[in-house]
Amino acid sequence: MSDNLLNACQGLPADLAQRLATHLATNPGTIIDKRLQLTDPLHPAAVLIPLLCHQGEWHILLTRRTEKLWSHPGQVAFPGGAWEESDANLVQTALRESFEEISLLPESVTVLGTMPTFGTISHFALTPVVGIISWPQEFFLRPEEVARAFTVPLSFLKDPANRYYQDFVHESQSHPVLYFKRYDGELIWGITAQVILEFLKIIEA
Repeated sequence: MSDNLLNACQGLPADLAQRLATHLATNPGTIIDKRLQLTDPLHPAAVLIPLLCHQGEWHILLTRRTEKLWSHPGQVAFPGGAWEESDANLVQTALRESFEEISLLPESVTVLGTMPTFGTISHFALTPVVGIISWPQEFFLRPEEVARAFTVPLSFLKDPANRYYQDFVHESQSHPVLYFKRYDGELIWGITAQVILEFLKIIEA
């Protein structure tokens, strides 16, 4: 399925799976957020970067977290979460969490590969899993975790004019943080924006 879709829809290289494998092999370490103290323990977690072909163009599926969550409330994020002992690996973590949060069936995802791990200020070692999802499909959101699911065209994210940096204060220190301009009313920033930018580097290399 992935080969046919990669060739049929515009915006992604046909050799994306190989690019992901090469990028991971040449960047095996953790990408550390400059705000992190390296002595802090990082807990394994994974997110899914769901790619979908809509009207001949690639989109990325994102969610907005509810305001009730203790971690990153109200922020735009990928579906995903912490690794659990029952997970065979981090790919399974991303698929399990995506099902729990938005009812995305694991069998509707074609996994292409993983990206380097990101260290986050919430003390997670976050592994992005890249996959193509069937489209269209209906989602049932877990109301205590997810307020909305929406898609963003890859062309919007690729445009440098839609990206900017803004200082963000964390623990009394100011750091430049990546933001994307609002799309469909949603603001993409922080670790989600960093992961997207790293993904763009892979597909545009």
